[in-house]
Amino acid sequence: MNDLANSKMSADSPPLRIDFNTPELQRKRRIRALKDRLTRWYVLVGGLAVLAAITLIFFYLAYVVLPLFQGAQLTQKPALAPSWLQQDAGKPLMIALEEQNLVGMRVADQGQVLFFDTKTGNALKRVDLPLPPGTQVVSISADQPGSPLVVLGLSNGQALVFHHTYKVTYPDNQKTITPGLDYPYGQAPFVLDDQARALEHVSVNVNGDTLMLAGSTGAHLQVVELSRSENMMTGEVSTEQRRIELPQMTEAVKNIFIDPRQQWLYVINGRATADVFSLRDKSLNGRYRLTDSADTEITATAPLVGGISLIIGDSKGRLAQWFMARDPDGEQRFKQIRTFQMGKSPIVQIDAEERRKGFIALDSAGQLGVFHSTAHRTLLVEPVAEGPGVLAFSPRANRIIIEQGGKLLPLSLRNPHPEVSFSALWGKVWYENYDEPKYVWQSTASNTDFEPKLSLSPLTYGTLKAAFYAMILAAPLAIAAAIYTAYFMAPGMRRKVKPVIELMEAMPTVILGFFAGLFLAPYLEGHLPGVFSLFLIMPLGILLVGFGWSRLPESIRLRVPDGWEAAILIPVILAIGWFALSVSPWLESALFGGDMRLWITETLGLRYDQRNALVVGIAMGFAVIPNIYSIAEDAVFSVPRSLTLGSLALGATPWQTLTRVVILTASPGIFSALMIGMGRAVGETMIVLMATGNTPVMELNIFEGMRTLAANVAVEMPESEVGGSHYRVLFLAALVLLMFTFVMNTLAELIRQRLRKKYSSL
Repeated sequence: MNDLANSKMSADSPPLRIDFNTPELQRKRRIRALKDRLTRWYVLVGGLAVLAAITLIFFYLAYVVLPLFQGAQLTQKPALAPSWLQQDAGKPLMIALEEQNLVGMRVADQGQVLFFDTKTGNALKRVDLPLPPGTQVVSISADQPGSPLVVLGLSNGQALVFHHTYKVTYPDNQKTITPGLDYPYGQAPFVLDDQARALEHVSVNVNGDTLMLAGSTGAHLQVVELSRSENMMTGEVSTEQRRIELPQMTEAVKNIFIDPRQQWLYVINGRATADVFSLRDKSLNGRYRLTDSADTEITATAPLVGGISLIIGDSKGRLAQWFMARDPDGEQRFKQIRTFQMGKSPIVQIDAEERRKGFIALDSAGQLGVFHSTAHRTLLVEPVAEGPGVLAFSPRANRIIIEQGGKLLPLSLRNPHPEVSFSALWGKVWYENYDEPKYVWQSTASNTDFEPKLSLSPLTYGTLKAAFYAMILAAPLAIAAAIYTAYFMAPGMRRKVKPVIELMEAMPTVILGFFAGLFLAPYLEGHLPGVFSLFLIMPLGILLVGFGWSRLPESIRLRVPDGWEAAILIPVILAIGWFALSVSPWLESALFGGDMRLWITETLGLRYDQRNALVVGIAMGFAVIPNIYSIAEDAVFSVPRSLTLGSLALGATPWQTLTRVVILTASPGIFSALMIGMGRAVGETMIVLMATGNTPVMELNIFEGMRTLAANVAVEMPESEVGGSHYRVLFLAALVLLMFTFVMNTLAELIRQRLRKKYSSL
């Protein structure tokens, strides 16, 4: 009776309700919502900050690089009409500017040198040259650009040599430049023509203690060599003069140039031909046609800085660079390297820069052109005068003065980066003293005659080469290890193996590079047969051990827990490695005559460097493996277990399930792992810096080194001049590396999305 009453009461009582709107729960919900909003904003702001930082880096690099591709700027200043030009100043033969662009020098045919102020045109100093009585100046020439040595050809067959000097002093803290002339070989002229005929053309060159003079009268050549020597005991200086007899010309000479090494004599003659004489053999090297058409005449010629190249201008406004280079048969020949087209009017004067391989040219119509030979770049062509004139180019290549029509026309030139062009950066360039066009990176040298070689092609090639060999080692090992760990390995063993492999990523790359350069490189050089036999024996040994294990009785195999079989390979791998490296000396003696490195060089024709791509591949592959392994293992392990079990339930074998379900489903993650590993290899700096030898060569040979973009920036940035061409080209290398990584990652993401969409239905 009581039970019935109790049951009736419970049925009539209201149901038990839980209040989810208590103050405590409301506070928790508010806190959780606040945390969600903060986290969402934190992730959003952080992601946008990363994108903004990358964008700013890109624009900053572009900002530094952009001036490389801007042309020259020419500013014309008011013309000067000094009083001495209105008088009988004589015909100008030569105008030159000193380093500070404050003082100019003018040499006239009357044998007078006048120094003038370039800002006002006022005369500063007049010097009468010590010419023999009754003689006049017929011709004039200077040594190679940058040298203050000048030679005058006189009407009596003699030549006078002098220096123009500019002494800088600071009286009363005021900068004062005092111009003057020196006669390092005496004030007495040298006799070139014994018959006292006028020297229509002259040339001079100094190489050490040897002065060489060349002159021409009509079709006759005269070459004199003056050697100076000093007695070590008494200090007495003695001179020896020797005449060099050369085969005589058949056509009138138009210009003469002496090679700075005093090996060649270039003689421009006829309308458009050049005879090249060997001063060492005293023979004619050859006669060369300088133009393509018979109606074209050579009108101006000048050497570039260093004196190796000649710039030859013709009557149709074309300029061509020529220098000596070897033919395939090993003979030196005078070759046309590149051409420039300035206009249609004849070129009247060419003047070269003193520190770079640039030059300017003036034509008969008064147009001025600015060019750079190595970059094959026409930077500027502008009209500056009403006709031809006499041109002067400052040593700093920023000031030009033209004497024309009784006036001085001063011009200001801004041309900071002429040596950079697309062809110079990425194409083959024919450099001076090279026998053919090549890809070369050589940014600095010890003198100003150097021709900068700024090709990014060998650096880009080296970057891809290092990444290629690193990925050959890292990709198969990392992907195979990731698949085995995630799919076959026991959970207990996986919890031990995966953290150990990921811990490899904590190893500083500078330590890896140090180890690779100081230990691994010489060790591989001494054990080459063992290393290559290891690559062959190790896979075969693992397969044989696996096959043998599968043939053992189940009573033995079942003693090893499922998923722990990989532990058996540890002693096998160690034993195979020890065996392969131990038999290396015997293999080297039996197969390679005791020296595999020498055999590679002589038999295979491959150059062997101790620090090479093989060393980089092993060291960088070791650094890249953890990245690829970790991401790929997570991708494989994240494949839904239901897919694996469903495939096995339908009768598929574990290998069929792995290849047709698991790998396809995880392919987006595996591909991302490979691309991230590739990006890491491309951007690696310290390992390639310490283990490659940093040789910028374009060879796929695994036994040669390379230089990468990242390593080149790290090596050369500290020594580059801020704002200079070298500095900006290094920034361009960084921009190329950034763009390459960006494009590669973008393509990787597009491919990954396609793979995810394609296999999402599995």
